[in-house]
Amino acid sequence: MSARRLLVAAAFVLAVWALLAVLLRAPILPAPWLVLKEFVLEIPGNLGRHFLASLWRVAASMAVSILLAVPAGLVLGQSQRLDRLFAPLIYLLYPIPKVVLAPVVMLFLGINDLSKITIIFLILFFQILVLVRDQAAALRPELIYSVRSLGAGRRALFRFVYLPACVPAILTALRQTIGTAVAVLYVVELIATQYGLGYYIYIQGNTLFDYPKMYAGVLAMSLLGLGLYYLADGLQKRFCRWM
Repeated sequence: MSARRLLVAAAFVLAVWALLAVLLRAPILPAPWLVLKEFVLEIPGNLGRHFLASLWRVAASMAVSILLAVPAGLVLGQSQRLDRLFAPLIYLLYPIPKVVLAPVVMLFLGINDLSKITIIFLILFFQILVLVRDQAAALRPELIYSVRSLGAGRRALFRFVYLPACVPAILTALRQTIGTAVAVLYVVELIATQYGLGYYIYIQGNTLFDYPKMYAGVLAMSLLGLGLYYLADGLQKRFCRWM
């Protein structure tokens, strides 16, 4: 997405927001310029600390998910025997809402960053695994046979055929999981923590009733997701120029 189109969309959202704020005149919906003022004032200090805490949690969980789910998806995609063995387990665990496991995870791992990262990881892992596995399994058989005829073994197929062919699926999975990761991040940061954008938004809105600061936190979380999305876009342009 071009920066110009993004600015046009942002200007449209701000215009609608400003119009609603003027019409409603309610404390729950402050004018956008009040929110932007709080954002500029808060981001170098308190809000900035919460932003960095959230950035660390979501980046760590996404990195671990990719490092573990991509190889697992590639292995299952190129081995029908292993896929038949693990497919029932995947389809049994995939639909379970992992957020409900938050109390269990925290009892085992404690009230710390590790437990929050683990909860986000559990959700992202299966999304990436299924997408990569399906892409690897969809490779044309004639492509595999032609490479094998040149003497390529399983390791060479994995490195030079399956992995390059699945890069678009990996990046697609990454983009799709960004929204999920940020949404789950808000939920896990409501539980037994003192740092993070989810905690900041909740405290400012539901405890202190400081709505401009609350929306400043929402803006920070939106920018976090937007930045990660542009990172995924940049990776796609770098590694999938042929697309």
